[in-house]
Amino acid sequence: VGLRTVVHAYGPSVRMASQAGCSEVEHGLYATDGDLRFLADHGTYFDPQAGLVLQNYLDNKSHYLGIGNYTETAFETMQKVLPEFQTLFRHAITTHGLKVIFGTDAVAGAHGRNAEEFIYRVQTCGQEPMAALVSANSLAAEALGLEHRTGSIAAGLDADIIALEGDPLKDITAVRRVVFVMKGGTIVVNHVAGSK
Repeated sequence: VGLRTVVHAYGPSVRMASQAGCSEVEHGLYATDGDLRFLADHGTYFDPQAGLVLQNYLDNKSHYLGIGNYTETAFETMQKVLPEFQTLFRHAITTHGLKVIFGTDAVAGAHGRNAEEFIYRVQTCGQEPMAALVSANSLAAEALGLEHRTGSIAAGLDADIIALEGDPLKDITAVRRVVFVMKGGTIVVNHVAGSK
């Protein structure tokens, strides 16, 4: 049917999701190196989070505590597994051929803070800045089947472009400093010095 599927999976279910033909696995905590190799061999995209998802909940504990499963025990578990997510991320980016993409898991309350995930990936987990940027642009578009529309700057694609103050290849924190946004060829933000 051509539909794409994203599965939130942990441990053995990571491999099972790929075996079942899902397009992408989200999170993947407790996946083994063999599971990551399996994803790579089967072309399954992988979106582990290096920090933003759990760190957002930990930083905003008072907003979530007592709602649903957000208990003291849950927050203790989040604190405990955050380093494990980062170890998993390091393994993922060193698994040859594994398509590690940038996603946000639609983190409740962290809207507008996606830049922080880039910083975790590069500064905490050692991903190359260019690989982090590609994972959020052309590779993410490919994962969604939208590479023919967006994800790159090329003739015929949607003109969705941002400009940063600074060079993210030298200082990944430049992703926090967006000074220009073009959406579909229309300028929607322009804080570039000297522009009208």
